[in-house]
Amino acid sequence: MSKTTIENKPTPNLKALLPILIFLIIYLGNGIYFEYINPIEGKMGFYIMSVVVAFGISLIVAFLQNRQLTFDEKIHICAQGIGDDNITTMLLIFLLAGAFSGIASAAGGAVSTANMLLNILPARFAVPGLFIIACLISMAMGTSVGTITVLAPIAVVVATNGGLSLPLCIGTVVGGAMFGDNLSVISDTTIAATKTQGIEMKDKFLTNIKIACPAAILTLILLIVVSLRSTPTPIGTFEFNVLLALPYFVVLVLALLGINVFVVLLIGILLFLITGVCFGHLDYALAFSSMGDGTAGMFETMIVTILVASISSLMKAGGGFEAILELIRSRFSGKRGGMLGIALLTAFMDIATANNTVAIVVAAPIARDISREFNVPSNVTASLLDTCSCITQGIIPYGAQLLVAGSLTGISSFSIVPYLLYPFLLMVFVAVSIIVAGRASKA
Repeated sequence: MSKTTIENKPTPNLKALLPILIFLIIYLGNGIYFEYINPIEGKMGFYIMSVVVAFGISLIVAFLQNRQLTFDEKIHICAQGIGDDNITTMLLIFLLAGAFSGIASAAGGAVSTANMLLNILPARFAVPGLFIIACLISMAMGTSVGTITVLAPIAVVVATNGGLSLPLCIGTVVGGAMFGDNLSVISDTTIAATKTQGIEMKDKFLTNIKIACPAAILTLILLIVVSLRSTPTPIGTFEFNVLLALPYFVVLVLALLGINVFVVLLIGILLFLITGVCFGHLDYALAFSSMGDGTAGMFETMIVTILVASISSLMKAGGGFEAILELIRSRFSGKRGGMLGIALLTAFMDIATANNTVAIVVAAPIARDISREFNVPSNVTASLLDTCSCITQGIIPYGAQLLVAGSLTGISSFSIVPYLLYPFLLMVFVAVSIIVAGRASKA
């Protein structure tokens, strides 16, 4: 069979989606078993089964399907998927983002930034302050889990000293962390959402901010109301160094100005290298080992990206994507239907994988086809992928964000869920944006 034939539009075939079903059964099944049925002390159930192993098994299943193609033809299809310009760019950005995260953490920038902002804020508004700090730090760091790791212990001190509700303080931190994760141009979710849809990060940001900002403002207003009804209590003072915090703000400003993400990350790495060495937090060996540790932390995400690109290419060639499009055509119509389909698909993938980046990488190729079929702009598709994955990831009690928050503070991840104001409000604003977009397209 010629390569030209391989690339022809395939016939819809639900059986071609078997690899992703196998993945969900293996990964979700093991996650539920080890998290709720037979938990292992000191380990998070959904992270016992390696996502790489689960996708590796799924790739084997994908290769066993579609007997009309030879093994070499299937390899060619995988190579085309992996060699896509956007996939290559995404992998390189992941490496730089990992190096940035590693050296920034070793230099002590995140802690200094959080402590500086806490000292500026009035004691009465400590809880709204935690939300603002989490938003800013996660936008600068590009990681929600990293932000929670830094701020959760501080939130415990704030709650204890101020006589505040600990689940409220932690839920506020998690909400702010998801805000920044969703909007940061150096977040792996943003990288995945934009590069898989072939758009610039600033285009997705401008679309995203119209949904995220109103939800964040309303969250802040509600937290201020709660603060005004409580008795102000001193929360203590925190040590910080302005110059150690400065690189984060430089990175944030450069990113918002639309500077190329490679340039932004390189400048951030250089600034943290200089400040870390100058203030004795870094030496030659620690600087480069921390960057190595940061990039190593991205390896699993990169391998998953390669595996998913291969599996998606084979499923698409087998007619799996066409089957999903047929299903959506029969249930939805118009731009509103396409947006709703993308939102539900992404949310389902995140609930199943408990990893918002993986959910985006899995859903993105199908979302791209949906957007073309239903005339959904690519920037809107990227925004929905990132936003909906962050909503569900910020709410599910078995996701890394809530599990880490719970383990660091000694409370149940379930106890945090009722205080996740921002993710729930963001869900409302996403629904409103879909309704408004649908009406606009009919006008």
